[in-house]
Amino acid sequence: MEAVTLVLTEPFRAATWKRVAYLLLALPAGLLCIPHLAAARLLGVDLGRRPAPWRLVLHALLATPLNLAAVVVTVYGWSLVPMNLGWPLRAGDPAQAWGGPTFAGAWAFHAVVGGVGFLLLMPWIGRGLTGLQGRLAARLL
Repeated sequence: MEAVTLVLTEPFRAATWKRVAYLLLALPAGLLCIPHLAAARLLGVDLGRRPAPWRLVLHALLATPLNLAAVVVTVYGWSLVPMNLGWPLRAGDPAQAWGGPTFAGAWAFHAVVGGVGFLLLMPWIGRGLTGLQGRLAARLL
């Protein structure tokens, strides 16, 4: 029962949205050579010191592909939630849509699978991505 409660409440926790903010800001922060500030503030990763300039450059080079993938996955995954909950606003022929042939069936399918499904899934994807990014920052910085 505790696990179900955690899964259902995770999208509404402040820590989830701090991770989302980090996922969106990690790429520009890394390229501007200030990833330690974002990691400390949003992820709680305490480096204990200001990194040497060569470590910031090394982190920028090695973390950029991961940060780019994280931005793409985060933006796409979270955009699926309102896009599927608001399916009637972009709907075409419900007979051709998943959950069709009725309008109500197509809307229900999109809302449950794409809307609520991704609402519950994206916080866990964000946890995994920020875990990778936090470990990389702790090792390189």
